[in-house]
Amino acid sequence: MSLLQVEGLEASYGASQALFGVDLKVGAGEAVALMGRNGMGKTTTVRAICRMIPSRGVLRFDGQDLHNLPSHRAARLGIGLVPEGRRCFRDLTVAENLLAAARPGPWDRARVADLFPRLEERAGQVAASLSGGEQQMLAIGRALMTNPRLMILDEATEGLAPLVRAEIWAALGQVRGASGMALLVIDKSVKELAQVADRAVLLERGKTVWAGNMDALTPDITERFVGV
Repeated sequence: MSLLQVEGLEASYGASQALFGVDLKVGAGEAVALMGRNGMGKTTTVRAICRMIPSRGVLRFDGQDLHNLPSHRAARLGIGLVPEGRRCFRDLTVAENLLAAARPGPWDRARVADLFPRLEERAGQVAASLSGGEQQMLAIGRALMTNPRLMILDEATEGLAPLVRAEIWAALGQVRGASGMALLVIDKSVKELAQVADRAVLLERGKTVWAGNMDALTPDITERFVGV
């Protein structure tokens, strides 16, 4: 049984329908890339999974129906989110951001510090004073502190310098290798996604149009549905 099971997922913003049939599965310990051009429904899919917006269709986590759960209860089942735009608690320190999210499990502040040493160096600084890359590390560290079974990363490296991007991709590889945590990663870089993802799911106009192993994701398919 899949850890996350999504079938025929539909969602709307008021009278405007955004998802028309998203299908994806993430197994325990598996990493899946969710790809597509801007505006094709990736972030809306994440919001539906995390119960930030209403939805229809099959939506289960570890066999449990998510539809009637509020977002905080979905999180407590083991769904961790690194949201688009980072959304750190700007007026809290790095240490306070991490402690605010802490739940029992193997990921604690010391382990996050091993993954991102810069966060420990800046433990007493407020999040608003960090660089964009450091804030992204903090957003990932905060999600890890919830000790999720599935971590969802929405454009976690967008707009960052190449060296910082490389550091974050390397960290994600360590997370997966060390803990067996399942990952659902939204990004546009096939080369970097191939370092951590087993499979890819491609969306177009709010619907799944392709799914398969990363090594089957040819340049023709990428150009057609991702545009990079």
